[in-house]
Amino acid sequence: MIEIFLKTLPFFALIGLGWQACRSGFFTAEAAAYLTKFVFYFALSAMLFRFAANLSLSEILDWWFVAAYLWGCFVVYAIATAVAFLRGRSIAEAAVEAQCAVIGNTGFLGVPMLIVLMGEAAAGPVLMVLALDLIVFSSLIVILITGSRDGRMSLGIVKTVGMGLIKNPMIVSMVLGLSWSATGMPLPGPVNEFLGILGAAATPGALFAIGASLAGKSAERIEVAGWLSFCKLVLHPAAVAFAALLLFPVPIFDAAVMIAAASLPVAGNIFMLAQHYSVAPQRVSAAILVSTVISILTVSVVIAWVSGMAGIVPGG
Repeated sequence: MIEIFLKTLPFFALIGLGWQACRSGFFTAEAAAYLTKFVFYFALSAMLFRFAANLSLSEILDWWFVAAYLWGCFVVYAIATAVAFLRGRSIAEAAVEAQCAVIGNTGFLGVPMLIVLMGEAAAGPVLMVLALDLIVFSSLIVILITGSRDGRMSLGIVKTVGMGLIKNPMIVSMVLGLSWSATGMPLPGPVNEFLGILGAAATPGALFAIGASLAGKSAERIEVAGWLSFCKLVLHPAAVAFAALLLFPVPIFDAAVMIAAASLPVAGNIFMLAQHYSVAPQRVSAAILVSTVISILTVSVVIAWVSGMAGIVPGG
């Protein structure tokens, strides 16, 4: 356990460095925004394209894997939604809280950290989790918020969801990478090296950007943030583990990666959605901050458990 903690600590130390740089004023909020844009549109996209281009669709798409992950997600999604309704929250607020309960920081934290710790074989399962989060749940929250305000489904909602997916560089890079893979041609040497160099900036850049984004967040409404963090860091990986290990025939290594991905803290892009739709942004901000701090310990525990279960040597 201590060995795993020491291996995950540098990743969280980079987050802490970004937080301190922005909190002290050395790194401005505007600079942090541009760093995030660089990582999102260039470095992380290059990394995802390169991984996808070297994988086949059959290596990523496993319907039992999809079923297990979605089963675990929707169980926790339903619990978080029910608790929100019991507290008298609206459909829009319940949708945002449920999103916090099941969507982790897979893009900026999971892809760099899990592939380093669990090996490049983890790329396929991690990309599958990322794709499901982006396609299923990013669409669902927009449908629920917009539909609850309009009182009905409309072509406008479908258009908004579709455009959001088409414009997301992570989805675009994965689709383009898999499309290249389908041709059967290897990436030309210079292109592969270019993507490798650019993609290498994703890990430190993304982690620093996470920390910088946390500098402007506060832990107001700590009881709700604590509940949502419990859902994300404990209930979500537990439900996914139950589904992947007991309900569906998911290969043990893929199940380990899926569970590790489910243990990640609340994703930062939920705050952007909450702010865009003016639905509980402070609540989301607090959940991101609290879950990220607590995850320094909980993620290490989960990775240690799944690594032992699947015979993975972290970082080896």
